[in-house]
Amino acid sequence: MPESAPLARALDAPADPPLRPLPEAVAALLRELAAPPRLAAHLRLVHDVAYELTDWFARFHPELTFDREAVLFGAATHDIGKAVHTAELEGPGSAHEPAGRELLLAHGFTPERARFAATHGAWEDPAVSLEELLVSTADKVWKGRRVTGLEDLLIDHLVRASPPGTERWEAYLELDSLLARIADGADGRLTFQAAHPIHVRRTA
Repeated sequence: MPESAPLARALDAPADPPLRPLPEAVAALLRELAAPPRLAAHLRLVHDVAYELTDWFARFHPELTFDREAVLFGAATHDIGKAVHTAELEGPGSAHEPAGRELLLAHGFTPERARFAATHGAWEDPAVSLEELLVSTADKVWKGRRVTGLEDLLIDHLVRASPPGTERWEAYLELDSLLARIADGADGRLTFQAAHPIHVRRTA
């Protein structure tokens, strides 16, 4: 199916501040699916925030090991199921979560990569990984939303990986400063997302 101009803009349009491009495999899948432009814009935004999060963790807490590429892929695909359940781009719903995982598996992505589509709303599961927590955090803070329970789990990881004697409040202040800075850009990100339509009128 030919790529629509609105989808092309959602994937490639410049933003202020600039947005990092989605992984090429993800952009190609969105084109193949003729995904709603707003979904593509949303995935760009969350992926960009995930880049900021993982960059900070890698620079300031190198002792905390995690799969950065997995986080970035997860952020870039977490809502891919909304290409199927488009009503969930406008309203609540979780049908896109298992659908997204199945969609990614059907297109040849590994279960390790596909899991983020199904788990990004399930951070309270005791088995959730640091990678999944980072994707969930990016999916909240991009629009300025702060979730205490989710952030507490990230703080737990920071404290466990810190030198002995590190106080929990120190880790809290560090993470809070980062997330507050990211959240400050929420209005611009929301404006960018809203500029891209959910529905595209096809012409013959």
